[in-house]
Amino acid sequence: MTQRAYNFNAGPSALPQEVLEKAQQQLVNFHDSGMSIMEMSHRSAIFDEVHNEAIALLKKLYAIPENYEVLFLQGGASLQFTMVPMNFLAADQKASYILSGSWSEKAFKEAKLFGTPVEVGSTKDNQYRNIPALEDIHFNEDDAYVHITSNNTIYGTQWKEFPETGNVPLIADMSSDILSKPIDIQKFGLIYAGAQKNLGPSGVTVVIIRKDLLEKANKNIPTMLKYTTHADSNSLYNTPPTFGIYMLGEVLKWVEAKGGVAEIEKHNELKAKVIYDAIDNSNGFYKGHAVPESRSLMNITFRVTDEELEKQFLTEAKAAGFVGLNGHRSVGGCRASTYNAVPLEACEALRDFMVDFQQKHQA
Repeated sequence: MTQRAYNFNAGPSALPQEVLEKAQQQLVNFHDSGMSIMEMSHRSAIFDEVHNEAIALLKKLYAIPENYEVLFLQGGASLQFTMVPMNFLAADQKASYILSGSWSEKAFKEAKLFGTPVEVGSTKDNQYRNIPALEDIHFNEDDAYVHITSNNTIYGTQWKEFPETGNVPLIADMSSDILSKPIDIQKFGLIYAGAQKNLGPSGVTVVIIRKDLLEKANKNIPTMLKYTTHADSNSLYNTPPTFGIYMLGEVLKWVEAKGGVAEIEKHNELKAKVIYDAIDNSNGFYKGHAVPESRSLMNITFRVTDEELEKQFLTEAKAAGFVGLNGHRSVGGCRASTYNAVPLEACEALRDFMVDFQQKHQA
């Protein structure tokens, strides 16, 4: 069997090996149908069961209340940057956006096409090294919604505590940390997430939306961009990404078998600590980007203090079987994405490589 890479890609990212092996076994003949899940009708009884089981399992794992809908959409989080204001931000309304990185900036930019987004918090002046302090965030009670990005893949920061928004719906892009830790769904009016970090392969976007918001959504927009279109049809208005939904369901079964989201969080904390300790104990050889209190459990961003050594570090790491350690092209540096399916062994191997590299090259 081919040796599996140490996959630290930021997305699409590592999938559980058990899920991949099961999919391999079922790929050609799914449930004795004589067809692959990719070949059968999305209206078939077999796929209907796969589809509904995935929805039910996500509701169970995240304790999603009955007054929320779970939707499987397409277009990634980037389309949600548009759909959210198109559905909920009228031309004469304001919405509060909290900027904590590049993806929240993109969401903010899209909202300008529909109404008046207002920046109510930002750490851009600090190179997005931290999450804005809750006491510094001020929004208006008549805002259409408050928007946050819960985890920032590029800068390696993560919200530890969410703002209290009262009657104003809190909307969160959770693409890079959904299902990585328990959350109180009832704090949010809407959560959206591309699947390609923690939920499965790319192609599926999960939306968790409170039903009362569906009733308030703009009705004078294109059919495919209405949340109500997909809620009313159980996300089957048009042909969905059937294989992606199947894989998402298998990843959810894997999470359940691991003990649920609370156990996944413990594992994620352990994995991240292994690498953060290597950074913190390096006497400045490695320097983390995020301030400690805002550090992400999903994306660990750091620099090697000598630029030429950093290039050598990344080159040698790649040769040693580590994949995806280059920082985002917009900021450079190094980044280890330790999503749910990245095993502890990979993080320990990276730690050992970092320690060994430092010992060889520290003056």
